[in-house]
Order: sequence, then structure tokens, then C-alpha cells
Amino acid sequence: MTAIRPDNGARRPSAATARVGIAHEPGPAAPSRMAVVWRLAMATSLMVLAYGMTAPLLAVLLQRAGHSTAVIGAFAMLPLLMVALLIPAMPRLLAHWGVLRVYRWGSALQLLAALGYVAGSGLWTWAAASVAGGIAVAGLWNGTEALLAREAPPEQRGRVMGLYQTGMGAAFALGPFVPGLVGAPPQALLLGAAALVAACCLIAFTIPDHHVQEPPPGQAGTWHALRAVPALAALAFVGGTFEAGLSSVSAAYAASGGLGLGAAASVAGAIGVGSFLCQYPAGLAADRFAPRAVFVTASLLLLGASLLVALADRLPWVLWAAGAVWGGVGGALYTLTMVQVAHAFSGRAVAGGAAAMITGYTLGGTVGPLASGAILAAGGAPALSVLLCAAATLGLLAARRMRPGA
Repeated sequence: MTAIRPDNGARRPSAATARVGIAHEPGPAAPSRMAVVWRLAMATSLMVLAYGMTAPLLAVLLQRAGHSTAVIGAFAMLPLLMVALLIPAMPRLLAHWGVLRVYRWGSALQLLAALGYVAGSGLWTWAAASVAGGIAVAGLWNGTEALLAREAPPEQRGRVMGLYQTGMGAAFALGPFVPGLVGAPPQALLLGAAALVAACCLIAFTIPDHHVQEPPPGQAGTWHALRAVPALAALAFVGGTFEAGLSSVSAAYAASGGLGLGAAASVAGAIGVGSFLCQYPAGLAADRFAPRAVFVTASLLLLGASLLVALADRLPWVLWAAGAVWGGVGGALYTLTMVQVAHAFSGRAVAGGAAAMITGYTLGGTVGPLASGAILAAGGAPALSVLLCAAATLGLLAARRMRPGA
């Protein structure tokens, strides 16, 4: 993969030009280069925890209200659909407003969406809140990961990204288990999720403006990056299909088999647990092994789990086993693509590369629930297995397009 350096990233910057990314204010109160990044990462983890609680809970409530898995899948795709539609414009918005301002507006809009879930009581109200939340996530996601990718030390990008994604995975894993662990009524759980989003807003709005500065504009926008690294975008698409695209539908499918709220939501939790466990090892692998070998191995693991899920109608435990692989390997695919973006782009161009990967991931997360919900309604677990095998094969083909020594 040819490195793209529109900001002359390979050249050591002078003292004057080094003041990019996280500002270096004199005095003992100045934050390190990564300190502000980790504060925003913590805020994003709270947002993911709130989403992990809310998404399967709403899916189960919709199933109990009599909606089909196809309708629930369409509802689940709304946030990621908004991200997929808006993410191509995010690098330009980040360049114009800056990461911190975009993050603040996004967290405020996400709080409005969370309160909408609390105040609403049906499909259409929750759909409107979901659209608002998806708009917010586009800015939060691109800003946090672009900032992290450009600030991470080059020799430790896999480790840093793996740590960050492990935090995301922990939040994503814990969220679906909260209904069963707490035992609170749905309204109280939705209110608790809104409180987590409010904490995210507090973190964002208490970071001083001068602690975050932006590098000079780069030349690589979202579409340029997609053309430059199409195989990485395809792998991100596969990762999104498995990690983000199956949580709500799998929980609703388990509920349709007679499981209670906590047990059904825990199927989505298995996806989150897999994501949590695999992110840091994936980052280490990205620092130590050739990308093609790592991507091929991940795709083969997804293919095996996809074949296994054909037995879920007769062996319900298969949903948890397959879900752990979906989350672990699907999440790892996204982490691995972001590490490669950090190597391939520099400066503000990283935002374009990150946006390209987020575009692929969110398209997978958008298509996943819609297609899997419809095919589950039509043909059950065997039909879902065929669909997921096709997605895993796409990842394998994309991985094999990469040069062995890249």
C-alpha cells in the first residue's frame, strides 16, 4: 500500500510547525499530546455504553410490541445510515470548525436523541430520535478517531488504536448486559443511558478551546481516500456488517424464540464481549505482522462463524458463540483498517482516511440489520448463514488484494 503524505508527514517538522494537533501550552497545567485525546476517548466510551444499553433494549421492546425482525432491522440501521450519508462531509466540517467544536455539538445532539427515547413510546418517535443520534455520531466518531490516529506514535499505532478500541469494546460489551444485571424497568434504563450521554457532554464542554489546535489542510478527502485504499474500505464494510449490523437483529431473533429481555439482550452482549477481547490483540498484530496475513486470517474466522450460525434454529447457544466471533473479528477488522490509515495518511488528510473507513464500516452496519432482519424473517438461521458467508468471502477477496509485504 503506497503511503499518501499530502502534508509532507515523513519530514521532521520544525519547532514552529510542530504546533499541530494537541496544543503545547507552557507551564505545569499543559496537557500532553495524548491527554486531551484520551479525555475525548473516555467521553466517546460513555456514548458507546449508552448506545449498547439502548439499541438492544429498544429492539426487544419493538419485538414485544409486535413488530417483525425486518422492521426492527430497518429501525436499527437508522443511526448508521445517517453516519454513512454524512461522513463524507465530515473532514471538511472538521477542517472548518475544528474537532472540539464538532464534538461538542455532536454530544449535545446525542443528548437530545437520548432524551427522545425517554420521552417517546413508539416506533416513529424513537425513529426520529435515532436519526438525530446518527447525525451526532458522524461528527463524534470521525473527530475522535482522526485525532487519535494522527497523534499516536508511528511505531505504536496498533497498540494505541487497540487500547482505544478495547475501551469501546468494553462499553459495547457491558451495555447489552445492563438490563439483565440491573433489573430496572425499561424507562429507568433509558433514563440511565441519557445520564451517560450527559456525562459525555460535560467532558466535551470542559476541555478548554486552546488545548486543541488543527494542522494545515491536507489534500485527501473522503472520496480521494476511498479511491486510494478501496480494499481497506471493503474490509471496514465487512467489519461493520458483523460487529454493528447484527446486534439488534440477533437480540430480537433470540426474543422471538421465547427468551426474556435480559437473556435476549445478552446475545448482543456476546458480540460486545468478543469486540472487547480482540481489539488489543488485533492492534499488537498490526504492529508485528504483515496486514495481508492478518486480514486473511480474520476473514476466514468470520467465514467459519457464518457457517456455524446455520445451526441456530436447533442449537440456540450457537447465537452466543457466533456472536462472540462476529464482534471480536468484525471489530478487529475495523481497528486494523484504522491502523493502516494512520500509516498511509498524515495531518488533516488522516480525517479523510478515517472517514473512508467509517464510511465502509457504517455502510456494513446499515446494510447488515436490514438484510439480516429480512432474510431471518424469510428463511431463518440457514438463510442468514448464506448471507454472512457471502460477506465473509468479500472480506477474504479484499484481503487477498493487498500486497503480501505491505
